[in-house]
Amino acid sequence: MPSDSDNEGDTNAGQKIVVLDDGPYKVQGGVPLVRKTQVVSEYGEPLTWKKEEAIETADPYVLCRCGHSHDKPFCDAAHWETPFDAAEGAATGPTAERQRTYAGGTHIVVKRDDALCSGSGFCGNRVTNVEQMVPGTGDTQVRAQVMAMIERCPSGALTYAVEAGQADVEPDLPRQIAVITEITTAGPVTGPLWVTGCVPIERADGRPLEARNRVVLCGCGLSKNKPLCDGAHRTAGVKED
Repeated sequence: MPSDSDNEGDTNAGQKIVVLDDGPYKVQGGVPLVRKTQVVSEYGEPLTWKKEEAIETADPYVLCRCGHSHDKPFCDAAHWETPFDAAEGAATGPTAERQRTYAGGTHIVVKRDDALCSGSGFCGNRVTNVEQMVPGTGDTQVRAQVMAMIERCPSGALTYAVEAGQADVEPDLPRQIAVITEITTAGPVTGPLWVTGCVPIERADGRPLEARNRVVLCGCGLSKNKPLCDGAHRTAGVKED
């Protein structure tokens, strides 16, 4: 989460992402932009994230939302030539109102909000998955693995608390936007825009999304849950130009 230091307000002042009507994302306030790549096992299982490089930007800058730009991740106005379905259907209410709790946890309360899921795959491997592991969290090693898998979930669809009624435990993530590359069986695929550190996001109709530590925004124009990613880029095999 962002630092609670006295100068945080000055550092983050004016930082936000605005979804432009039928257009790109406008990023204001100098939000850093980087590239990150999935690190996967020899079996293709997502394990963690690797930062590749920082991307130089202006202030403000605009990021492609339609998927047709030849200057990705930046917008080159391709949406004027090739219109796309820009309708925003993502829920704007608090995730706490939609979460369901996995039964059987010991010293951990695991929750899931299906409305946020982008299907990144960090919640499972070839043997098991978080939901199946929760009843075994009386074992400290199992519990630690569950926590690690949840904390690497880019969308924050999965969260955990130490006890019922307590606030969710969130990983300490920087305020930034990451252009992510996912490693699939078909090869590298350009994933969504991963926004971390509670950067405010405003829909095209002016309504704010809930400010959260982890958000994945659609960058291919194909999601049915815009402006959030629903994993449609994997089916399309989106590549960065």
